Amino acid sequence: MKIGSHVGNSGSLMLKGSILEALSYNANCFMVYMGAPQNTFRKPAHLMNISDFQEIAYGHNINLDDIIVHAPYIVNLGQVDEEKHSFAVRFLTDEVKLMHQCNLKYMVLHPGAYTKATLEQGLHQIVKGINLIMLNTENTGVTILLETMAGKGTECGKTFEEIAYIIKNVVDPNRIGVCLDTCHIHDAGYDLVNEYEKVIEEFDQVIGLDFLKAIHVNDSKNIRGSHKDRHENIGFGFIGFKTLMKVIYDERFQDIPKILETPYIPSIKYSDESYAPYKEEIEMIKSQKFDEDLKEKIVKNNE
Repeated sequence: MKIGSHVGNSGSLMLKGSILEALSYNANCFMVYMGAPQNTFRKPAHLMNISDFQEIAYGHNINLDDIIVHAPYIVNLGQVDEEKHSFAVRFLTDEVKLMHQCNLKYMVLHPGAYTKATLEQGLHQIVKGINLIMLNTENTGVTILLETMAGKGTECGKTFEEIAYIIKNVVDPNRIGVCLDTCHIHDAGYDLVNEYEKVIEEFDQVIGLDFLKAIHVNDSKNIRGSHKDRHENIGFGFIGFKTLMKVIYDERFQDIPKILETPYIPSIKYSDESYAPYKEEIEMIKSQKFDEDLKEKIVKNNE
């Protein structure tokens, strides 16, 4: 089983710090931003501690292909404003090139939002943008993973059909894939809880399981179909522990990295403190037994 979480990437350690954080959670895969997700500033490759990062990965039998990069949320390939769209293409092109220098293969991308345009125009712009990025980075081998979205606002990618449209229209289908987010598809209206096999079968028929390269494992604070996209800790939301275990232990997904993006647990004593739940959640997942006191234990162990 490949299980890990989102980790940080900042300070002088950069990617070395990222993998050390993942190992502290007993993870064997992880997801990281190449820089701060709130802006487009990126350090050059020679400051990313690539050699130390790779040495640690090899020493702990972590495959570099199981380390996922997430593109920042602030770039939007779905918009029709050509100046902003061109900026998004240029930034993501540079991001792919930086990933290539770090020997990382998979970049998760929120497809985009059509804002004041139409869904059809948004999907067209996304295809146009991805095609330009692929043409500008054709020798990198980096694969773009379209993330399934909750349908908040004017997000594209809230249905399997929208994801499939993008895949079918890119110039190189060998460099496109999907990251399935359990919270997102639940919030988009797919009934994982009561019709798990039907949802997976629909994904296979519309998109194809061969395109599935990463899974974000998150519970949801909202009822199905809410289109709100608010993650909850494993087993504490409307998807529930039993259903998430189906996803994680599904034999079809055995070799796919599964990434936790669950919320930090807020401190009781300190209003500005919160604690990463990933080590304890990974332990709970491996035991396959839900611990209803998990949040309290995390707080107690950190205060």
